[in-house]
Amino acid sequence: MTLYRDEGVVLRTQKLGEADRIITVLTRRNGRVRAVAKGVRRTRSKFGATVEPFSHVDLQLYVGRSLDIVNQAESLMSYGDALCADYPRYTVGTAVLETAERLTAEEKEPALRLFLLVIGALRALTEGEKDPSMVLDAFLLRAMSVAGYAPALDECAGCGAPGPHRAFSVPAGGTVCSACRPPGAASPSPAALALMRDLLTGEWAAAARSEERTRREGSGLVAAHLQWHLERGLRSLPLVERA
Repeated sequence: MTLYRDEGVVLRTQKLGEADRIITVLTRRNGRVRAVAKGVRRTRSKFGATVEPFSHVDLQLYVGRSLDIVNQAESLMSYGDALCADYPRYTVGTAVLETAERLTAEEKEPALRLFLLVIGALRALTEGEKDPSMVLDAFLLRAMSVAGYAPALDECAGCGAPGPHRAFSVPAGGTVCSACRPPGAASPSPAALALMRDLLTGEWAAAARSEERTRREGSGLVAAHLQWHLERGLRSLPLVERA
């Protein structure tokens, strides 16, 4: 029996049989792992509440034939209680977890940077100091950057000519110059593109000064870019409350 230990964030759970659950965890060292937590649906389970979505946990697992098995689980931080009490932050948190699962196509492929981004987003949501919509957009932009899908914001996505450029094309990969602009490209405001840069680079003071209409415009571009590269929409994204 091969044992290993890792910490991770529970992304999703699903029922298995009468008492078990399959949990999907984004771990620090082993990437996305699917494992069986035996007996967690019983009222006397010793770690049932520990392996719920939004939980940051320390796990001991052993390698199974098809799915690994959770042997021990210790809670490091539970973000679920704070988020479930606030619908806007809960829906944003759900979108964060779903995005993390979708961006990890291969199981057990290390994804340390994405793991740290998820922890940072959940911590920011529970602290409540930042607009949850901007926390989501910042997470999505950075997660896409880690996955190699970052939108071009400072140069033309087609020819690489330095910007700023006024047109934005999701299929092209970001801002485009007049020579590379394809039919149907959007013409977002300079403020929306500047906000996206600020969220990508962590310039929160500048982002906080943005207007609501600018945030809505930027959110639309971020969501469109993400869902284009994922090739299908996120189920949780339409539920997110935008200001």
